[in-house]
Amino acid sequence: QVQLVESGGGLVQAGGSLKLTCSGSGGISSLSTMGWYRQAPGKQRELVATVTGHTQKHYAEDVKGRFFISRTTNWSAIFLQMNSLKPEDTAVYYCHYRRLDYESWGQGTQVTVSS
Repeated sequence: QVQLVESGGGLVQAGGSLKLTCSGSGGISSLSTMGWYRQAPGKQRELVATVTGHTQKHYAEDVKGRFFISRTTNWSAIFLQMNSLKPEDTAVYYCHYRRLDYESWGQGTQVTVSS
């Protein structure tokens, strides 16, 4: 069973940067997709960025050019470098793992961007 632990959230001023880390364990597959989702108060959870393998990356339109996802060589951890943060980026950020019909979620980490 895959377990995911996020870290790196916090409070930052608008225009600042944060880097989130998701450490996975329990049999991470090299063919899996890992990614970041976020959920703001009163809103649905939404996709932020995903990576399949090391090179297939996908970003939500409103984070393109500001957020960058990467993955370790053993596929077990991913990072989200967030630059030029905006107050509307404030949310709980969740790590996600998917391989075929199996998926797992982390517990989430809070990111708060002050104006």
